[in-house]
Amino acid sequence: MKIPLFTASQAFALRALQVLEHHPRKLTALVAALLLGGGGGAFAVASFGPDPAEMPVREVVEAVQPLPLEPQVEALDVHNLRLFRSEVVRPTDTVDTLLARLGVSDPAAAAYLRHDDVFRTQLLGRVGRTVTVEANDQHGLDRLTARWAPEDDGQFRRLVIQRVAGGTFVSRIETAPLTASARLGSGTIRSSLFAAVDEARIPDEVAVQVADVLSSSIDFHRGLRRGDRFSVVYETLEADGEPMRTGRVLSLEFVNNGRTYTAMWFQEPGQKGGYYTLEGKSLASAYLASPMEFSRVTSGFAMRFHPVLQRWRAHLGVDYGAPTGTPVRVVGDGVVEFAGVQNGFGNVVTVRHNHVDTTLYAHLSRIDVRRGQAVTQGQRLGAVGATGWATGPHLHFEFRVNGQHRNPLQVARERPSRELSAGARPAFERVARSMRMQLAAAAASSLMASAE
Repeated sequence: MKIPLFTASQAFALRALQVLEHHPRKLTALVAALLLGGGGGAFAVASFGPDPAEMPVREVVEAVQPLPLEPQVEALDVHNLRLFRSEVVRPTDTVDTLLARLGVSDPAAAAYLRHDDVFRTQLLGRVGRTVTVEANDQHGLDRLTARWAPEDDGQFRRLVIQRVAGGTFVSRIETAPLTASARLGSGTIRSSLFAAVDEARIPDEVAVQVADVLSSSIDFHRGLRRGDRFSVVYETLEADGEPMRTGRVLSLEFVNNGRTYTAMWFQEPGQKGGYYTLEGKSLASAYLASPMEFSRVTSGFAMRFHPVLQRWRAHLGVDYGAPTGTPVRVVGDGVVEFAGVQNGFGNVVTVRHNHVDTTLYAHLSRIDVRRGQAVTQGQRLGAVGATGWATGPHLHFEFRVNGQHRNPLQVARERPSRELSAGARPAFERVARSMRMQLAAAAASSLMASAE
């Protein structure tokens, strides 16, 4: 008996609904059979895989014995909590107050530190030094570390006090090299250079160096203008990642009254290093512009009313006002010609630089050199005082050429400086390109910070 096509289609539709309801995976095979079977003929439903519903199910039951809790608790106790904390030494600190701020409560450690000579001499009373401790979960001291750099020799000292077996402590001093890293900074003059570096969180030592490097080009006492701006790249010397001191200014750009000045540190192989403009012109002079690191000129090279003699007379030098004890440095290489007391000058040092030039430093509170001693540019030779005919602490500085007094503020600008050799030019250009990029980054970061 033949089944009409209409009847076959109805039968297929009915079968498809049955398959969809009970066996969804077989619907695809059914549709494929329809497409391959043409317009008529018989239809078959085939399965391409076993039906999960028809597969046998097996249940597995296994007993699990949990571990005892006591060994687990003991294992957790092995991992004791370690506490780390750092504090900066304060002027009034004692062993007890310092340990209390560090979160350490350990009578045995406190007793040990009271009798440790290095701890007492190198930390107590050393304002600003950082102390780091490692304590246990009972707040007992396990390890104490402190670092300092006593000399400018590229090294630092590390004090380590550690608990050893038996609960006792041992102390040792280690020496290691400082690590130099470069930092960027930028600021704008609103009142003074020091206020600008403070606002930009740049160390004061950087401001001193900036004024020193550009002193022959910019008058940092009276020539700064509101809105002047600067960018600087400088070194920070670190010990175990902790900043110890400020290093050398590597490069700087200073815009003063609309004019741009640049400087970069560079050292030729076998030569003494110095500062140059980014175009390669040396900024080093035979003489420093000032015998002091950025001080206030209280009396210039001119006629003045003498405060002691109470009459007008020529002032043959320059006076720098500064607190007693402020370091005084020699402005150029030379030999100490005189060191002692000299009439109204009080404590005075005279240095001969060559066959024509001599400098004089008067009213010193202390003399740190002796007659006949060779000195180098920038070396400390004494400290500011008020000895002799002085109404207050200041430095009186003179510059003489063939015995004739000259204005010290002009001499540094007149003395020729060394030039960059042709052989060093390629290396200089490579460093200069890098410094230009870093200075641009410093300036850009300042603009972004001010825009926020």
